Amino acid sequence: MKLNKPIFPLFLLSLVLLVLVSACAKSGDKQQKKVALANAKEFPQQTDSVYVVTFTKQDPDFKKHLDLMKLFYRERQYRFAWFKNGELVPQAFKFMEVLNKAHEEGLNPQDYDRRNLKQMIQTLEQAKDDSVRHKLQEELDVTLTASYFKYANDFYRGTVDPRSIESIEWEVKKNKIKLHKALQTILKERESRYPYYEFEALHPDYIRLRQALKQYREAKQKGGWPKVELATKMLKPGDSAQAVVTLRHRMLGAPAANAPQSLVYDDALASAVKAFQVRHGLKPDGVVGGETLRVMNVPIEQRIDQIIINMERWRWVPKKFEDKYVFINIPEYMLHVYEKGNEVMNMKVVVGKEMHATPVFSDKMEYIVFYPYWNVTAQILAEEIAPAQARNPNYLASNDMELVKDIGNNKVEVMSPSSVDWHSVDEKFKYRVRQRPGSKNPLGFVKFIFPNEHNVYLHDTPSDHLFNQTERGFSHGCIRIEKPFELTQYLLKDQKQWTPSAINAAMHGGQEKYVNLSAKVPVYIVYFTAWVDKNGAVHFRDDIYNHDRDLEMAYFR
Repeated sequence: MKLNKPIFPLFLLSLVLLVLVSACAKSGDKQQKKVALANAKEFPQQTDSVYVVTFTKQDPDFKKHLDLMKLFYRERQYRFAWFKNGELVPQAFKFMEVLNKAHEEGLNPQDYDRRNLKQMIQTLEQAKDDSVRHKLQEELDVTLTASYFKYANDFYRGTVDPRSIESIEWEVKKNKIKLHKALQTILKERESRYPYYEFEALHPDYIRLRQALKQYREAKQKGGWPKVELATKMLKPGDSAQAVVTLRHRMLGAPAANAPQSLVYDDALASAVKAFQVRHGLKPDGVVGGETLRVMNVPIEQRIDQIIINMERWRWVPKKFEDKYVFINIPEYMLHVYEKGNEVMNMKVVVGKEMHATPVFSDKMEYIVFYPYWNVTAQILAEEIAPAQARNPNYLASNDMELVKDIGNNKVEVMSPSSVDWHSVDEKFKYRVRQRPGSKNPLGFVKFIFPNEHNVYLHDTPSDHLFNQTERGFSHGCIRIEKPFELTQYLLKDQKQWTPSAINAAMHGGQEKYVNLSAKVPVYIVYFTAWVDKNGAVHFRDDIYNHDRDLEMAYFR
């Protein structure tokens, strides 16, 4: 019988060939690296100031960041930023992924990848000539850097400069992020406590809004929500109507195809409506009609835009808040006190009516005034007090007001009202009118001062009933607070002599008294009409001063 040839030697031969191929491949890799290093010596991995400036000036959007471009490359002696040993660093590809997802931030990806980075990389990979490769590397490196500064500026500072558009009304302390340092962090050339290396946002509130934007866009793709139309003026829990079917869909989502369609406005649906009313700053009574119906039928597209512009506002605030600060959101009619990132107190506030809008700005609280005089502003004096005194010569006296003349050293001389022609009083009037402390004083028994050009401050009020209203725009611009005693206690907690009894005595002591805070407390008066709470509930408020409208015109232009 003829035996088959043994296969063992063939196996050995295959193994030897495999080893030889692997060795050749490793040798080839080493050879390629040697060539790359040799080329790097012949063509240094760097650019120069002339190229950086010339390239940046060619694109109007890049040109805006010319100073950053020069600073960034000058500090690194013009070494390439996005290449290491002749190869693109991983952060370049991560950055390109970020640009592709810019829509998740409410931004337009087409605004940032203006040179088609993917195509530039493909062209570089296909280049054989070393001098050509070096030129392509130089162009790609500077393009990546310029694209980063454009994107990072929009992402961290905002696409709209609120100070360049007067109607937007935003004078809050700026975000002073140093973008060239942020880029160094991304490239792992420096350490930072901020998440720049992840191309991530700086504030949890922004991140929660971003998640809400995703959810609302998904809801829009599924058809949005139905419009609720009533055959009657309103719909109350317990009522039975055809509109309940649409209302249930709007509040609880589309029902299953085989689900029964109840016409009864039951308790479960009423609970959902009340939760909706709370999230929109409405009276939570479960009654559908009037304002609740109007807000319920705001199109989902409008809510998406509202989320996006409020994300933009978060780009305008400082990159980090102080350990302790007061945060007043005008459309919410609420004051929040934060300490080390946690909310330690909140209360209702009354803000300015539309014609006397409370300004949006930030400053630092310096002192508290107990049992204060109310110094009538020049505008109120000219427009309201003077005409009233002209009609009734006893007006000032009947309202515990007095006419005073400043004589220096914080002293005043009380004048006779009859010495003035009240018909001719204007905002340049050389005297002042002030209201004496007491029960008639609109400042109540304490005010909180953070000196500012707007002459705006926080204060107590005798009109406590206004805090029961859902919409609380009633003042001339200053901010009335619901819990003045509690806020005073908090602000003076480090000054042991100011016990609760001492505070109460000062508030009703019959004499004006100034007390400096042991440390200044930042106050942020802001304007957010959309936010997401820590439980994930999305809140919306009306644009009471039309600031949303003005921002939308600039943002979506």
